[in-house]
Amino acid sequence: MKRSLTTSLTAALLLIGQLPAQAADTPARSGAELETVLASDLRPGNVAASPDGRVFITYHALGDAPLQLAEIKDGRAVPYPDLSLQKNGTAPSDATIDSPLGIQVDRRQRLWVIDMGLNLGKTRLWSFDLRKNRALPVIELPADVAPKGSFVQDFAVDERRGWVYLADIANPGLIALELSTGKARRYGGHPSLQSENIDMVIDGKTVAFGGKPARVGVNPLTLSDDRETLYFGAMNGTRWYRLPTRLLREGRSDADIAAAIEVAGPKPISDGVATDRKGRHYYTDLQRHAVSRLSRDGQVRDLVRDPRLNWPDNLSLGPDGWVYVVANQLQLTPAFTGAQDQGRPPYYVYRFKAP
Repeated sequence: MKRSLTTSLTAALLLIGQLPAQAADTPARSGAELETVLASDLRPGNVAASPDGRVFITYHALGDAPLQLAEIKDGRAVPYPDLSLQKNGTAPSDATIDSPLGIQVDRRQRLWVIDMGLNLGKTRLWSFDLRKNRALPVIELPADVAPKGSFVQDFAVDERRGWVYLADIANPGLIALELSTGKARRYGGHPSLQSENIDMVIDGKTVAFGGKPARVGVNPLTLSDDRETLYFGAMNGTRWYRLPTRLLREGRSDADIAAAIEVAGPKPISDGVATDRKGRHYYTDLQRHAVSRLSRDGQVRDLVRDPRLNWPDNLSLGPDGWVYVVANQLQLTPAFTGAQDQGRPPYYVYRFKAP
């Protein structure tokens, strides 16, 4: 999209009060109070809370941590389910988790983790039975839909129908995976999957990726409560889109899918999104150190704004109104800076009460 058109759209949304103004200054604290769940010298990737209050994290592949997956217990990160599946500084293999990021708990008490395979060269989907704390069979995505070099980092699970929907930002596209067969299809090429031509500015600095201003395509995606609608958007994007999931399950044509994609509302530049059972969408706002919510009235409102939310990577909706969010300073990793890691531990997992 042309910069002038994007700027005009953003200005229009600001004018009608649908999108919070983007500010480069360090914000004062406002909204809900953050509570520390974990402070870690290792950089967490994503967080997931179970309905009974258990909390799990992945460690970000851009941080080169020895651990890949952990459960937070009493403020400590404990390898999950144990050390046997952690790469722990060894060579990548089929027997261990390689480079995970996205993580979710479904309604059947299963923990799901997407393994991008940045070292192993293949994308795998891990799952765990939380009742027995044991690994379930690993699913490897077909190489024709997730070839080597893919960066499949976010996903959403339809546990009732047995489907998983994933986003690849390396070659922006959506992937629909049928769990019972392992068959998958990719959909790409649509403008909704591409980055908008807008800069990401954090604390007055334009964030670069690969030596030029970051332009990151489709990344966060979620499902509606009935699993009939897939919501998605680009990280560098101000629009949140929706698509009927049956079109992907039924293998409909790219033309049919393109015709069904609609704008669901505005969004900030965000890395993580969650959707609650009332159809409200929760966004991490990278530029404003905030978490905001798009209500069904079409308005985006801050829930919390705090300088400690330094790259709020993803969020997870836990029980009793708790919202869990990772703050991992990802923009300070070598992938963004082109230099040494400039992050300053500790890195955090926080939670707050949503009104």
